[in-house]
Amino acid sequence: MKALFTLLISMILLQSCQDGQSTRPSLNTEAAYTLRDVAYGNDTAQRMDVYLPARRSSDATPVMVLVHGGGWTGGNKNDFNSYIESFRKRMPQYAFVNINYRLVNGPVLLDAQRADVRAALDAVRGKTAEWNLNPQKMVLLGASAGAHLVLLEAYSRPGVRAVVDFFGPTDLVAMHERPWHPLVPLAVQMIIGGTLSQHRAAYEAASPVRLVTPKAPPTLILHGSKDPVVALSQSKALDGRLEEACVPHELVVYPGAGHGWQGRTLTKSFDALEAFLEKNVR
Repeated sequence: MKALFTLLISMILLQSCQDGQSTRPSLNTEAAYTLRDVAYGNDTAQRMDVYLPARRSSDATPVMVLVHGGGWTGGNKNDFNSYIESFRKRMPQYAFVNINYRLVNGPVLLDAQRADVRAALDAVRGKTAEWNLNPQKMVLLGASAGAHLVLLEAYSRPGVRAVVDFFGPTDLVAMHERPWHPLVPLAVQMIIGGTLSQHRAAYEAASPVRLVTPKAPPTLILHGSKDPVVALSQSKALDGRLEEACVPHELVVYPGAGHGWQGRTLTKSFDALEAFLEKNVR
């Protein structure tokens, strides 16, 4: 009898453990949450911070995914922490996802970074029901190299409502053929894995300006007139191509501004961003 009782207790405990493992605690839609270093892949760099607003709904709550810059070889999602702090005050209805990705180094090239951005977006889309977000209201935002990556994703695959480009490269072919600094072609060679003559098709495929179609999402481009890192001509080229394709877009140029902003210019860029999203993400 004692042995039978022990067996019964063991079975009850086992069932209880299994039930606990299969039941995920639900997130209260009335409360805000910050989820740190959520994995979207097996690499330690494939992590994202998620900021869920209070009073979320799967119909109304848009989500903005942010991709940091750093010349493809550096940077971290923490670089965007101050942006997100401001955005959460300005746009309290939004959820924000701030991602890390693998950095170019040896065998890790641009294609790996593009795959990471896509994997992160797929992970977010897979969580929209659990997090109570609207997957049809996804906005991508990137700065510098991060802007290059979000433009590539937005113009390569449907499902992005709008894209925001803070001074990102848009034409790798032009960067190699008409560089504004002697190191620019070397940087592009490093992320592609060879020269333009060796890999022209790869250069073209990695140039957002060459991927624009009339189906591209509304695009906001923000650039400083004195940017020494990414020439203004890169944003003007994208602006021209979007105009040709009749894609809703805006190019905002800040006189005298360089690469990476603060103070009044940054505030103005956030004003432009907020107005653009209000018009294009409904």
